[in-house]
Amino acid sequence: MHRNLGLSAALATIIAVTGVGRADADIGEAIVGGIIGGVIVNEANKNRQRKTKKVYRAPVNTAARAEAREVQTALNYFGFPAGTPDGVLGRRSRAAISQYQAHLSYPVTGYLNDYEKSFLLGSYHRALSGGPVTHQQIAQKGMGPRGLLLIYRDEAAGVATAAAPAPQFQQAPATTVVVAPSPAPVPAAPAPTTPVVAPLPNAAEPKTETAALPNFLGGGDAASLASHCNTVSLLTNTNGGFTTLASMGDPNQVLNEQFCLARTYAIAEGEKLAASIQGVGVNEIAAQCQQFGPVMKDHVAALSLKSRDAVLQGVSGFVLGSGMSPPQLAATSKICLSVGYRTDDMDVAIGSGLILVALGEQVYAELMGHHLSQGFGATSRQDLADQWYTMGIQAIEAGQPAVFAPGQPERTALIKAAVMGPDNAMNAPVQPAATLPTFKIGE
Repeated sequence: MHRNLGLSAALATIIAVTGVGRADADIGEAIVGGIIGGVIVNEANKNRQRKTKKVYRAPVNTAARAEAREVQTALNYFGFPAGTPDGVLGRRSRAAISQYQAHLSYPVTGYLNDYEKSFLLGSYHRALSGGPVTHQQIAQKGMGPRGLLLIYRDEAAGVATAAAPAPQFQQAPATTVVVAPSPAPVPAAPAPTTPVVAPLPNAAEPKTETAALPNFLGGGDAASLASHCNTVSLLTNTNGGFTTLASMGDPNQVLNEQFCLARTYAIAEGEKLAASIQGVGVNEIAAQCQQFGPVMKDHVAALSLKSRDAVLQGVSGFVLGSGMSPPQLAATSKICLSVGYRTDDMDVAIGSGLILVALGEQVYAELMGHHLSQGFGATSRQDLADQWYTMGIQAIEAGQPAVFAPGQPERTALIKAAVMGPDNAMNAPVQPAATLPTFKIGE
């Protein structure tokens, strides 16, 4: 009763002060914003002013939105409905994440930790690049695309799984050709031709091998960096997170973790650049980037044999004769670096990274150190790896912006400790790298 009397008195006060003509509008505004222990008449005006003010929202983190869209796309691919990939991890996306976590026996939180996100995205890219093998594995598990996650998880953990049947490539069904009687045989159908793509500038002609060297190990597939990084991520998650300076025990584990982290950032950066290209699809970009393999093959091979400076001298000659502007070649190389890592093509990845270093972006030298240290796409040569690690570390210390995990400044000290040893890492000076032309690459 007292509350009703108070409300009536408040409304009467508004009418008396502001006039009958404005009563209806002001009453509504007063109810919304003016009754807090009594009606404050000026609050109605304040409410009107608030309605006319423009709302300025903080800029959206485009990198985070892009990553969120990729997470949603991957969840949808594996059968966890996250809705339209809009980069906003709302209620539906959280439910999909919870289903993903339950499927793999992770703690169901609705929020991805670093390992769960890395495994999800890595599995998605692996599935896309698997071709017929992916389809066979899906059929083998009998769970749809969700079964791939279990297969990849078990592989990363070293758990033996039933081998997928060998790929069976079926020829197109033969067609009956009606021809007039003739003693001449029907000509065979022409062999399929390779799609013609525009070659990179100054691309070397493929060499014809007249005599092959003995190969007693056969033509087995090279080790998969994607699979290796899944295993590393599993160990990282088991150990409670990335190794730090304080917790470092095994330097090799540190380098493996940082290699896979750099790979993830390189893939994301290249995909962001590729998304800005109008009128060219993902498959077309990948086909073009495959040319980096044969074009840079000799330089990639030299990585395992020659000193850093000798390798870069050869790559610099290629850059100077390419006819492409440095910004154009740098952007192309970043896109193809992403494609190489995403498709597990080490020749493309290493070749693209070498071009970026030769163009003056020496922070990418870290990747060459990782390849030589871990033996992916190159012979394991720690002596040569140290030269590349040194260049990458010095580039960061000289002020070049970090391209891998830029929000983790302690990462350089961690790599330095893993390469040089914890006792020498903090005090030992880094030897100056060879002077290379540095070009400012426009974004």
